[in-house]
Amino acid sequence: MAARCWRGPGGEIDLIFRKARAVTFVEVKRARTHALAAERVSARQQARIMASASAFLAGEPSGQDTETAFEVALVDAQGRIEIVSNAFV
Repeated sequence: MAARCWRGPGGEIDLIFRKARAVTFVEVKRARTHALAAERVSARQQARIMASASAFLAGEPSGQDTETAFEVALVDAQGRIEIVSNAFV
């Protein structure tokens, strides 16, 4: 894990992982169901996360050319986790 609760100009990014030269940004959402959790990721929030991700990437060796991915971890009331890859496409 590269960072947890990382704060940038757009707000907080819950989790940031680094694998080789790639960076994955993860937003964690919890609700009674996975579907309700997914509804809590608004377009406005995605834009804020992307702004903070851009600031994080400024410190990477390849800067904005760094391979990136955005995922959402949906957590339901029973604690089950569903990962949505390429969530901000």
